Amino acid sequence: MIVRPKAKDEEVLFDGRSLISETDLNGVITYVNRKFIEMTGYTKEEVIGRPHNILRHPDMPKAAFEGMWKIIKIGKIWDGYVKNLRKDGKYYWVIVHIIPKKDEDDNIIGYIASRKMPDRAQIETVSQKYRDMLSTQEP
Repeated sequence: MIVRPKAKDEEVLFDGRSLISETDLNGVITYVNRKFIEMTGYTKEEVIGRPHNILRHPDMPKAAFEGMWKIIKIGKIWDGYVKNLRKDGKYYWVIVHIIPKKDEDDNIIGYIASRKMPDRAQIETVSQKYRDMLSTQEP
């Protein structure tokens, strides 16, 4: 069992190299690449079969992910800024690009998420938006 670390106010900069994960329809991790392991600090064995939200930083409002799920469940692509929590409690910002993974009959069977480097100038704007969302979020 993974115990969520206490968040530290220390950022690890994402270098933009290919960080990929795949999940099933419920957000349970089915695949991660080497960069995912390197960036998050978790081993492949620790994350495969676990909900992807183990990476959710406490600064991320649930509402941001509710909107994401609405979009990807209907087969559309979602892009957004995400602040993730590493195993060591440090954080990193990424822009996440999520596409539905489909079978030969065009049924959604999971999701593929890739990350790219965030625009550093946009992070404060996004952070403020998330703080505003958290202040109105029900506990």
